[in-house]
Amino acid sequence: MADSIVAYRYAKSLFDLATEKNVVEEVSSDMVLFQQICDENRQFLVVMNNPIVRHDKKLGILKNIFENRVSDVTFSIFNVLTKKHRENLIYSIAEEFEKLYNAKKGIQKATVTTVTPLTDAQRQEITALVAKSTGKEVLLEEKTNEALIGGYVLKLDDKQFDTSIRKKLNDLKITLA
Repeated sequence: MADSIVAYRYAKSLFDLATEKNVVEEVSSDMVLFQQICDENRQFLVVMNNPIVRHDKKLGILKNIFENRVSDVTFSIFNVLTKKHRENLIYSIAEEFEKLYNAKKGIQKATVTTVTPLTDAQRQEITALVAKSTGKEVLLEEKTNEALIGGYVLKLDDKQFDTSIRKKLNDLKITLA
């Protein structure tokens, strides 16, 4: 079974449990915290994914970092995953949980990449454009990439809208070739 399917199933179960116990907001912020720690410290993620490191050691690491910082529901899933030797899925589960949370709350995550940081007017324009097309509240992530030359690249889930000058030049190069 593909890891993404397994991660989705665990995330769905965790979401259902959090809903039942009325702690969805807390578990959501715990999952974001877990992702932030993994993103800031890649070595932590490497240890969690390493099959050579014993599972009780991984549980000890999770206890030291998270036991007093996350809700009981969140820590219980860490405990279950470690006992089932699935701690390598925690990051994927956190991502899937975030998708479920956003879907439930009517939030659309969008990523915009531009050459320079967006101005407030540009940010509002892109947010309004995405909100109008999806009918959801927009959570906008901004990135910069000077290689775009100009324009922007907007990603919504699995769709990408590329209005960059780099893409237009590449298209022109293909047409002329």
